[in-house]
Amino acid sequence: MKTEKKDVCGWFVFCDNRLLIKKESDGYHIPYAAQPPVEVPENHTVHTVGTVGGMTAKAFAVSVPVEGDEKSPQMMEDLRASFNVLPLEEYKMAGKASQILTWDKNSRYCPACGVPTVQVGPIAKKCPQCHQEIYPRISPAIIVLVKKEDSILLVHARNFRGTFKGLVAGFLEPGETLEECVRREVMEETRLRIKNLKYFDSQPWPYPSGIMIGYVAEYESGTVKLQDEELNAGAFYDREHLPELPQKLSIARRMIDAWLEGRV
Repeated sequence: MKTEKKDVCGWFVFCDNRLLIKKESDGYHIPYAAQPPVEVPENHTVHTVGTVGGMTAKAFAVSVPVEGDEKSPQMMEDLRASFNVLPLEEYKMAGKASQILTWDKNSRYCPACGVPTVQVGPIAKKCPQCHQEIYPRISPAIIVLVKKEDSILLVHARNFRGTFKGLVAGFLEPGETLEECVRREVMEETRLRIKNLKYFDSQPWPYPSGIMIGYVAEYESGTVKLQDEELNAGAFYDREHLPELPQKLSIARRMIDAWLEGRV
């Protein structure tokens, strides 16, 4: 029987944070097929996570990575690195799929009473005993570009992957507004006071389940004094003396590029 196009799905197959991708004539893509590209492990849920390329997007996890490398028809690629090879729509949906799979893995049992949960919706689970509902947890974090005359504050956090310098960032704490969080993080990490906060944009950050909320601010006062347990480098840099910058996939780079282009 001929497979109808409407039956074809885009498949997001993960092993930990690595995604299955296929080499096509125009580059890499996720697999598109009517059936899963690899066997779905027993007791693993296939999640419907949206649409991609006008087709249903489905996701599931495997315990053993699919073999392959750059010379093979298919291979597994780190989710971050997939930004460099996948079409943007597929990369974004891969991030959503990764977050849903992380939620599925971490919500198998009710956090209140320990009973196995039951999935009752695409992003909803419920405890059959105490009726607690469990949804994907999204952790909000701020990121801020601090301007001082014709320079910006760039830092290297100890948890950065690589030697690049980026922007001050940190997680929102209970009871805080986003603006209070921005001021606190800058003060805690650099001992600087800032002013004139302006919202820039936001970005889902599926590493594993966050959202980055970007702000632009102006330097007010203080001398840079780094919080040693968080940062190991930081200073103001002008346009002619910029260090290595974050990759294009991050909102940090979009904010820096916007400053370089005079848009913020």
